Amino acid sequence: MHLFYRFFIRTLICLSLSILAGVNFTSFSLAQENKKAPPAVPVKTAPVVKKAVSDQISLIGTTKSVRESVVASEVSGLVEAFYVKAGDFITKGTSLAVLGSTGVQLRLKGTMAVRAGIQARRVLAKKELQRVSNLKSTNSVAAKQYDEAFYNHSALEQELLKIEADIEQLEYEISKKDVKAPFSGFVAEEHTQVGEWVHTGGPIVTLVDMSRILITADVPETYMVGIKSKSRVLVTINSLGITPRSASVSTILPNGESNARTFPVHIELSNSDFKIKSGMAAAVTFSVGEKRTVKLLPKDAIVTSGNQRMVFAINDGKAVPVPVKVIGYYESDAAIEGALEHGAQVVVRGNERLRPGQAVKVTAP
Repeated sequence: MHLFYRFFIRTLICLSLSILAGVNFTSFSLAQENKKAPPAVPVKTAPVVKKAVSDQISLIGTTKSVRESVVASEVSGLVEAFYVKAGDFITKGTSLAVLGSTGVQLRLKGTMAVRAGIQARRVLAKKELQRVSNLKSTNSVAAKQYDEAFYNHSALEQELLKIEADIEQLEYEISKKDVKAPFSGFVAEEHTQVGEWVHTGGPIVTLVDMSRILITADVPETYMVGIKSKSRVLVTINSLGITPRSASVSTILPNGESNARTFPVHIELSNSDFKIKSGMAAAVTFSVGEKRTVKLLPKDAIVTSGNQRMVFAINDGKAVPVPVKVIGYYESDAAIEGALEHGAQVVVRGNERLRPGQAVKVTAP
């Protein structure tokens, strides 16, 4: 019996040691796996390029609509219908208001009746003139009688022309009782309402064309020599985002501000989406001075760490931080000074989570 117990205990001990050995081996294997390098981070890259650029200045201007008009009525009358309200966008030719035209319609009716009477008299006068002309050819009528028939017919012809003009004027007045938008735009202000009397030339609405925006920037005289009409500029409206929009110089005004030594420059900007409103602040970037060659890379490549700026270059499949100094911005690119050379690949997507020496995998240029 004692031998049996000894054999049983010895067997249990051997099994326990085997199990512990297996656990230790598994733990060791897991630890080894945990020590493996993390997978490569997918990134996108772009090359550093050398390019000739001009120095730039950025000035703050104010936006306004390129066209604003107080739409007036060409005729007078009582407002019978008013179709729009402030804030509405309307297209060219849209009816804004209708003025009462009953009085003019009655005058037109009476004038047309007068025209019919003149036309009837002219028919008789024409027949009389023809009859007298036939008699005159045979010397059967006195010259005075012929003259009277001729001038009577001529007078009726002139009277008919005048009455036709009166009718055209009345018809024109009736057509202008319906006041229409002269161009497409937004109703900025209402100047009348149903029941009000509008005099000739009286305001109906203020209409603003926002399809294009005009920006006025005051440029110091030092930089005026480098700015030309039709020059391309970049406009950034911070309230709508930091992406600059391309625009052009439309007008350089000759009269400057003598105290500040600045000259107003007008810039026109497309606004087909109507996001830009009048009165917004706009930063206008002008290219001035002689061109110089600089190293450019996309602005997205720059990573800010405290007061330091750097980019991640790719070396042997690993991210290498390179300190840089930004010396200017040109559209979506930044001009830099640093150890990077032309053609060097820098990370533009995925760089915000990179660590120095981390393995990367370039997914697309």
